Amino acid sequence: MRLDIAKCRRRMHREGIGFLTKTLPRLAKAFKRALTGEVSLDATGFSKVPGSQLPRFLGGLFKSVFTLDGWVLPHPCVDCIATIIRVTELWYKLRLPHDEEQEQEVIEKFERTDDEILDISLRLSAIAESLSCDNPLGRQSHDGLPRGQVIARARARVTRVFSSFNPLDIYPSHGPGAVSTKEQLWDKWNWTTISPRIAQTYPIDEYFYTSQGHVCDHLQAIQNLKINESSAKVILVPKDSRGPRLISCEPLDFQWIQQGLSRAIVKRLETHPLTRESVRFTNQLPNQLGALLGSKDGRYATLDLAEASDRITVGLVHLLFGGTGLLDPLLNCRSLSTELPSGKIKYLNKYAPMGSALCFPVLATCVWAILTAGAPDAYTRKRIHVYGDDVIVPKAYALNAIELLESFGLKVNRDKSYIKGFFRESCGTEAFRGQVVTPIRFRTVWSSHRCPHSYSSWVAYANALYDKKYFHSYRYIVDKLIKVYGGIPDQASFRGCPVLREVPEAYRPKRKRINKTLQRVEVKAWTLQPVVLQREIDGWMMLLRFFAEGNRSPSHEHDITGRHSRCRELPYNMEVALFGPFLTDRAPFSVRRYTKRKTVRLVQRWVEYNPTGTFKPERTINLSLPRVY
Repeated sequence: MRLDIAKCRRRMHREGIGFLTKTLPRLAKAFKRALTGEVSLDATGFSKVPGSQLPRFLGGLFKSVFTLDGWVLPHPCVDCIATIIRVTELWYKLRLPHDEEQEQEVIEKFERTDDEILDISLRLSAIAESLSCDNPLGRQSHDGLPRGQVIARARARVTRVFSSFNPLDIYPSHGPGAVSTKEQLWDKWNWTTISPRIAQTYPIDEYFYTSQGHVCDHLQAIQNLKINESSAKVILVPKDSRGPRLISCEPLDFQWIQQGLSRAIVKRLETHPLTRESVRFTNQLPNQLGALLGSKDGRYATLDLAEASDRITVGLVHLLFGGTGLLDPLLNCRSLSTELPSGKIKYLNKYAPMGSALCFPVLATCVWAILTAGAPDAYTRKRIHVYGDDVIVPKAYALNAIELLESFGLKVNRDKSYIKGFFRESCGTEAFRGQVVTPIRFRTVWSSHRCPHSYSSWVAYANALYDKKYFHSYRYIVDKLIKVYGGIPDQASFRGCPVLREVPEAYRPKRKRINKTLQRVEVKAWTLQPVVLQREIDGWMMLLRFFAEGNRSPSHEHDITGRHSRCRELPYNMEVALFGPFLTDRAPFSVRRYTKRKTVRLVQRWVEYNPTGTFKPERTINLSLPRVY
């Protein structure tokens, strides 16, 4: 271990942070691929142990996993596998500033992918047209396209799911993100431009205004509306050490309708008998358990789609949704073009890039329909699970599934898809032989100044290290946090703020008081609060916002099973860290209040304190499978 630490220091001195964010993750990628048993370990960039293919770096651990030739052992040490993954991927997701070269590479890849899919989109559209005309052309196989029987079954399954679906029965709303037309949160309710395609499907007076009175009072504004097309706009947001993520911001009117239609489609998919056990958007647990079971006995394979949102073509949507009444609304609610950072307008061959609210519902529907249509029997169909671009399929069907998906223009990431061996990964869970080996990945850069994002992130990292029994690392991070932020609460005695697993009494917050109103002891501690803005808008617009958002506020929202759900996008401990003050004493929904997205403040407030330490720890889900001896 001393030699490995010294090696890290020397290479970091020579190569910089890239050794942690690029070189080590490259070794992790080769390591995971070698665990499948398909190839031997390729430790390029590291000196080898004499007479073997194993690297000197972490050599003691690699010897417990591989033979000297680099092939996985029949019974490798799972603890060594977990340690290698955690060491090599610890800094893989670190969000570092990206340069212009990385930005240009992402934009060029976006354009290149869109140009590549044009041919397959046109051919799929031709088949869709022939099917609608009852022409046998679409029932045959042509130039590497999928078999006609698979096309017919996939189309029929989508038609069955949406047979009684009414795309006009939606509740539009705005999303939390930016829009290409650059309206602020409080300006999103003033309509200035509406697409003629949207107005054709969703009449302006019915879907953009509250009532007939609202229409009458704003008749002049409606007459002055610009009925023309608006382009989406590409922006680059920080992702990880590899570079930025490309997001296409939708125009205001498109986002308004897309959000409502997306929620209606998601609800249908999660409740319909054909899809409710296979397609999910709010619960990753079935895919995670599928990865665990697949790693235990090899019965399931995990597939990962590359550039998934950029490879769902307009032709594929036309082909699969052509038998439903949903096709026209789907096509009318998509942006035809997007503006690149250079100012260039790019006309899109893909259905919708990442950023559209319809991107993932349509993606999941297409993937499910293709895979179930090509499945050989009912047993296989029932064991297909789709969560976005993460797919679980029976191992015997995996190769055929890959061939089918790629015949429809999709692309499977072979490096992140695991069929052979006993390593599996899906929805953030990595497993080997039925044991979780998911690494801890640092994302937020440490700050020596008080920063809300740094504080909440590094408290979470410390707790994750504690749970995996890395106590020295836990204490190191806690010492650094205390030097910057002072006393930090522990989970046994405090509630309503970010807490650590265990903190000595001397390093806990000191300022205490008795709250006579609530009859409890309170201590002043650091909490995170969202930045709230107060803005006045027109009364009719405030009423429209109440109808669109008031009844869906976190305090009233329920999931499809009827169970209460505060914020399904966030785990409860993250929700407490970000919105703790509003969970216990939540104010009624206000149409004048706006919360700035991804903006929080670090403030000190009085939180509940129980000196006896009887608070129950956060409830967590145990993903580990029982060992069989």
